[in-house]
Amino acid sequence: QVQLVESGGGSVQAGGSLRLSCAATGYLFSSYCMGWFRQAPGKEREGVAAIDSDGSTSYADSVKGRFTISQDKAKNTLYLRMNSLKPEDTAMYYCAIDRDCRWYEPYWGQGTQVTVSL
Repeated sequence: QVQLVESGGGSVQAGGSLRLSCAATGYLFSSYCMGWFRQAPGKEREGVAAIDSDGSTSYADSVKGRFTISQDKAKNTLYLRMNSLKPEDTAMYYCAIDRDCRWYEPYWGQGTQVTVSL
């Protein structure tokens, strides 16, 4: 059974930083794509950043240059370093894993809240 457990969310002031973590267990495929998505109240879930098993990364335009996705394969953990946070980054952040980055049938974590205030 695949389980994704996020942590690291919280409340920060604009310009601050946070690092999200996602511990993955039970995923048996050597080829995968892991990513971070977010959903703000009243808005659709959107992709933030992704990394595949080869280490290739992609980012939403809104976070390029501010967020960095990384993984520790030995720990089966995904990270999202978020710098220069803005109020518009406020959302519930979800970790996901799938066979590839087309996200046809991803597994989801329960989410961690990030709140950025002025």
